[in-house]
Amino acid sequence: MTDTNLSRRQLMIGAGLAATTVAAASQASALSPALPPLHGKSILITGASSGFGRLGTEHYARLGAKVFATMRNLPRPEAAELEALAADEGLDITVIEIDVTSDEQVTAGVAAALAANDGKLDVLINNAGIAYAGPIEAQDMAATQLIFDTNVYGPHRMSRAVLPAMRAAGSGQIFNVTSQLGRLVIPGFAQYSPTKFALEAMSEQMAYEIVTQGIEVTIIQPGGYPTDIWENQTALSKDLKARLPEDLITAYGPMTAGMGGGENSGGTTDPMDIPRNIAEIIQMPAGTRPLRRAIHPVARPQEAINEVSAAQQLVMLGESPYGPLLKAVLD
Repeated sequence: MTDTNLSRRQLMIGAGLAATTVAAASQASALSPALPPLHGKSILITGASSGFGRLGTEHYARLGAKVFATMRNLPRPEAAELEALAADEGLDITVIEIDVTSDEQVTAGVAAALAANDGKLDVLINNAGIAYAGPIEAQDMAATQLIFDTNVYGPHRMSRAVLPAMRAAGSGQIFNVTSQLGRLVIPGFAQYSPTKFALEAMSEQMAYEIVTQGIEVTIIQPGGYPTDIWENQTALSKDLKARLPEDLITAYGPMTAGMGGGENSGGTTDPMDIPRNIAEIIQMPAGTRPLRRAIHPVARPQEAINEVSAAQQLVMLGESPYGPLLKAVLD
């Protein structure tokens, strides 16, 4: 790593992506221009039973992708609805059971997707996530372990499961869905920000480490959107509050009063913003996709933090042996 001016494209080509890119371009030129924009792409998405995951599954499939829609606790009505929709519209959607907190289900589910697609997977979207309300002291170890297992260790499990196949192909894209609150903090929102901060850091570090493998990472940072995470958060927080001693509930007043009350709704924004942005990024040429994208029609305060963070990373390590990796991802 002596040339600190290497671009991401050059680093990816150095990993053996050149032949793959040329072959793909030749194949694309022979295809009908009428083909949908995600034709030929294979996408695995977690948390596909509702919210961004369900909307994304339908959107990517309608754009021509082969989608592996994963969710936990099969059989369930959401899976049957998705399978019926796929049959009605002729969409290439396969529902697979994956609970991202289970090593066994992650291994088996990813293996099933790879087996159904000649051992290849183009895109992983780590979308599954949960939330709690309440102050940090009120988060018992059961709640803390569950949210970290879902929001941080889940994406880690999934990424480790797909990376060998992506490395073998010399290409791939991993999307990790974080939040505005992966950069900023709201008091009384439990361990949500801590988990999303952790996922932000893990994603960025992984992006530097696998860029030479021809694999890219993009962090999706949604603002507030009305999805089922709020209803699920209400139920989880209600159960947590029932386990808390009364003196702890009283000590934090307003921060515990709303636990389990369903006070959060995500506003009236359009959740389709997220799948539309992800589909747009998938279609970008390899080597040009962003590390982070903040998504909200109005409020994107994390963008300033993203800019400062990237600049300071380069100040700290840009001229070090790690410089080419950072510049390939951040420039």
